[in-house]
Amino acid sequence: MNVSTIRNLIGVAFMSLACAAAAVAANNPPAKSKHPAARHAVATRHATTKVASRSRSRKALVVTRSRQGRKHVVARIEPARPSFGQVYGLHNVSDSLDLKSSVALVLDQDTNEVLFSKNSQAVLPIASLTKLMTALVITEAKLPLDEPITITDDDIDTEKFSRSRLKVGTTLRREEMLHLALMSSENRAAHALGRTYPGGLAVFVDAMNRKARELGMNDTHYVEPTGLSSQNQSSAHDLALLVKTAHEFPLIRELSTSPEYQVEVGNRQVEYHNTNGLIRNPSWDIGLQKTGYISEAGRCLVMQAKLAGRHLIMVFLDSAGKYSRIGDAERVRRWLTESTAALPIERSKPKI
Repeated sequence: MNVSTIRNLIGVAFMSLACAAAAVAANNPPAKSKHPAARHAVATRHATTKVASRSRSRKALVVTRSRQGRKHVVARIEPARPSFGQVYGLHNVSDSLDLKSSVALVLDQDTNEVLFSKNSQAVLPIASLTKLMTALVITEAKLPLDEPITITDDDIDTEKFSRSRLKVGTTLRREEMLHLALMSSENRAAHALGRTYPGGLAVFVDAMNRKARELGMNDTHYVEPTGLSSQNQSSAHDLALLVKTAHEFPLIRELSTSPEYQVEVGNRQVEYHNTNGLIRNPSWDIGLQKTGYISEAGRCLVMQAKLAGRHLIMVFLDSAGKYSRIGDAERVRRWLTESTAALPIERSKPKI
């Protein structure tokens, strides 16, 4: 038996074990603990289990350091990961609107009436929805918006190795960094905002978690300000509280719904666009929004919008397709505008 044959047999054995692990995880979602830290630990433990994925392999980047301390990036191939919702089997839960998001919540902002709910207590990674809390903490701190902030090596993403057009050495005003973080989900901008917070990054993350507790977001935990870590987790119910609070700040409303924005990077103007295509859709009246994506979280979206004469908060988590979170928002909009009877409360099980 040659070396190539041995390697193939090992590969087949590993994939079989991985698929079995995925099946067990999907059929046995973790029980909900009353303590948020316990739920967070369970979610993290299950997500770090190596499971097989039918998704195509993707290019990842490895950051190394030279003797001079500069960061260098090397390409490699690693398999795409399934989302937590896929592992937990949340996509097996059906709903009357046939949403592609495994978690959804729609409620009336003024009355707190729940109009639609699907797995709304599930605690999942929230990706760049994290940046909404980052913006809230920065805004409430009333730090000088015109203060210059410079991107450093520390702001390079070594979690997901995401790209950025903000090169090391780029200097922008704090308001510009906040604008790019909210509108275009700029990771280096969000990290720089946390890093330059009085006391540093660790103090900033503590402030994020303290604000979450203050708002009653008992299912929420943050470990960094960008959302690149799958350990940043929350529930749809908690995120609705965050959206409602953030909507009270005109600056956050304005920057998150800006269609496009230009900043000067070096000697050239760089144009950024809103990651939410509904902002440019005249059928929508959106007061606040934020998108998010990492493989563990799926496609995510939160919005405050005026629909059918009501001010609504909408949360969509763990949507499987690239455009499906937008499609889900459109499905909800059509349901609301076409409905002539009293809106029922949609319940779906199981809940975590």
